[in-house]
Amino acid sequence: MVPPRRQSGVCVRSVCALLTLLLSGVSVATAEEYDYYSWQSDNFHTGRSYAKQPQCVDIPADLRLCYGVGYKRMRLPNLLEHEALAEVRQQAGSWVPLLAKRCHADTQVFLCSLFAPVCLDRPIYPCRSLCEAVRDGCAPVMETYGFPWPSMLQCSKFPIDNDLCIPMQFSGGHATQMPVSKVCPPCDNELKADTILEHFCASDFVLKMKFKEVKKEKGDRKLIAAQKKKKVLKMGVLRKKELKKLVLLIKNGANCPCPQLDALSGAFLVMGRRSDQQLLITAVHKWDKSSKELKFALKYIKSHQCPSYHTVFQ
Repeated sequence: MVPPRRQSGVCVRSVCALLTLLLSGVSVATAEEYDYYSWQSDNFHTGRSYAKQPQCVDIPADLRLCYGVGYKRMRLPNLLEHEALAEVRQQAGSWVPLLAKRCHADTQVFLCSLFAPVCLDRPIYPCRSLCEAVRDGCAPVMETYGFPWPSMLQCSKFPIDNDLCIPMQFSGGHATQMPVSKVCPPCDNELKADTILEHFCASDFVLKMKFKEVKKEKGDRKLIAAQKKKKVLKMGVLRKKELKKLVLLIKNGANCPCPQLDALSGAFLVMGRRSDQQLLITAVHKWDKSSKELKFALKYIKSHQCPSYHTVFQ
């Protein structure tokens, strides 16, 4: 089958097919009938040369960010210049937890258009408006964890809306939005063993500890640790002298609710990372002795094999 070609002044058939599958979850049948495509240069490609022609491959089941996104095949190299699936898995895995934060309904569409672009006759980039919408929704959440919006996703590098880019999804003239939790992001995590282990790997430090006091300061929530002995599960970047007078922050968390911290009695499982000179809380749970999930995680936490990369967002 001959790949669909561009048409002037109308929606390109390949782009229309892409939008249809993104909206309906239908896979592209034609993409599986041919494996190679010409890599056409454009204003948004860096001009990097590749050893292999772009090829069409199955999206592997362990590519959690994009498996099940609505199409089955992706092109390599992708639009972020990752040439091997191993590299795609490693880099894309950093963004999986962002989907759970539901900061924008089109987060997966945007990220997968770059990490696992659908196989068509030419690269199709996300529209600038799509990038800006996802950035505006998700950058504040990422900032809570001390991560800025990355330069590789700078929205100015993407095309202004036209028929040759992927736009936001619309419903009734308004961008489709998923319900956004108002709970502080570090407090909005289920006490599940797999979540604890994922966060353990992504965190710079992990402690069992008690809090003495909570304060609001410059839009942040400052937590002062109790002087009682803390159990260190992962020392990481922490220094011994910091443990004596430990002060942790929930970035931009002065006014969002954190049910776990409504009462400071008892111990907490606290995970965090260092951002500049601040120690930020990225996950906090009540230390529930009766929780089977917590017991399971603690049993395997020392032997758990963490990925060899640091997540961009947890």
